[in-house]
Amino acid sequence: MDPTPQSHPILAYVLSRLPSLLPVSPTLSTPRARDIEQPSPRAPSGAAEFDLVRRMPGLRHPSVLSAMTRAVADVSSARDALRLLGPRPDHELVDSARAFLLAHSQSDGNPPPAASAAEAKEEEVAKSREVVRLDEAHESYGGLLREAEERLERVYRMAMKGRDTVDASHGGGEEDDGVVDEEVVRVLREAEEGKVVERVLLADRQLRHLPEPFGRIRGLLVLDVSRNQLKVLPDAIGGLEHLEELRLSSNALVSLPDSIGLLSNLKILDVSGNKLRSLPDSISKCRSLVELDVSYNVLTYLPTGIGQELVNLQKLWVHLNKLRSLPSSVCEMRSLRLLDAHFNQLRGLPAGIGRLAALESLNLSSNFSDMRDLPASIGDLLGLRELDLSNNQIHALPDCFGRLERLERLRLDQNPLAVPPKEVVAGGVGAVKEYMARRWRDARAVEERRSSAVVESPKASTPKEWLVRSVSSLGSWVSDVTRYGAGQDKAAAEDDSYLQQNL
Repeated sequence: MDPTPQSHPILAYVLSRLPSLLPVSPTLSTPRARDIEQPSPRAPSGAAEFDLVRRMPGLRHPSVLSAMTRAVADVSSARDALRLLGPRPDHELVDSARAFLLAHSQSDGNPPPAASAAEAKEEEVAKSREVVRLDEAHESYGGLLREAEERLERVYRMAMKGRDTVDASHGGGEEDDGVVDEEVVRVLREAEEGKVVERVLLADRQLRHLPEPFGRIRGLLVLDVSRNQLKVLPDAIGGLEHLEELRLSSNALVSLPDSIGLLSNLKILDVSGNKLRSLPDSISKCRSLVELDVSYNVLTYLPTGIGQELVNLQKLWVHLNKLRSLPSSVCEMRSLRLLDAHFNQLRGLPAGIGRLAALESLNLSSNFSDMRDLPASIGDLLGLRELDLSNNQIHALPDCFGRLERLERLRLDQNPLAVPPKEVVAGGVGAVKEYMARRWRDARAVEERRSSAVVESPKASTPKEWLVRSVSSLGSWVSDVTRYGAGQDKAAAEDDSYLQQNL
């Protein structure tokens, strides 16, 4: 979860100048002290750092860099502590842990279980609490990073003006709340006068906040406040019950209000290019959504149940985030035609991904070392036309890949592929489809031969087949016994008759 030049450019630059993490003593739980007052003066590396220094040349000045280093001492310590704790747990694992702890707290009045069961349960409780604590620690660290980035901006601005940086590093400095935009005033006045206002277009107006009265424009269908400076969306937004299109891209939003779930008629939601750490669970209530764009944020997970009610969603963009997995509920989005999840940290796909029968375009590129394989169910995406798997660590495509007959565009470059081999990949999508289709047919033929062998082998028969044979044999035996018994009775009768005659 370290800050990157993309997510926290100034903070990443400053922290990269600090000494690397020092060894930890076996008896200590924290790193040994180090001197953060002496940041490295090394030259910038990479396009992102060069661009940052071009915009903020004062970063190269030792006194400015030293002041900024002092301002993020807490971040440096927290970063080292988290490296010792380990990576953030998966969101679904955290949800399960929270649910288990809730159920445990509600069962306190029940009769105590046996000693062994109680011990096992306490161990599970301890593990669940540890998972939740670790997740909360990472969440707090994320908030610390955001605050530090803003703090560094203030420190830099004060330093460039020759002012004391102490107040700036603690949240002081000049903060301009801006003036109320004239267009905003006009729109609200018209709405108060009873005029029908269906479209409000306020993009590129340097807006810092959206007034609460916007939530009372009942007839509003389209609201576009893209490319402004909004940090918060008012809860009153949930009052726009007829809203169909909401565009909030390229602002500074760190969260969305839960009231967004009240927008039951919303069809298009664009919150790309913000600082969103998570989406509210209530977003699943926007059942009319057709397009959802949450790209270019810092999401580490999607709500667990996001796919269970968004049955009308056709396009989902989640690229350029920090997603480590997609929730299994995504597989319930039966109307989904486009899924773009490139440039994340995905370690795979849900096993049920093949249930997305309407899917036509899937982009999983640039998940790098995290994406290593594909589930077998990907062969069930029979309508798939575009697939991008480039820049991953995939070694082999599953044999069922040969079922994707409609595939027209395929990217496999920058993968250590062995199946199909490089010469086949070089031949393009047609060659790959032909090769994988042949493997699929061969695999099916082997499976059919194996099934036939199982049917013909009495030793390997199924329980049902064994029972049928057993009942048949038993019937034959009973029949033989009956016939034998009848023969014995007849012979005995004849003997009795013969004796009677001789007497």
